[in-house]
Amino acid sequence: MAYVINDSCISCGACEPECPTEAISAGDDRYVIDADKCIDCGACANACPVDAPVEG
Repeated sequence: MAYVINDSCISCGACEPECPTEAISAGDDRYVIDADKCIDCGACANACPVDAPVEG
């Protein structure tokens, strides 16, 4: 199951460069994860200072 970024995202961008499949991009009010590209590796969750990426 793909990760999703919840409302606690502070748009710091720490997760984006950690994603090996480039599934993360800046959205209007927070970063978003493309579920079709996400391989459920958890790299984004490990990089996030506010635990915004969670398993969807």
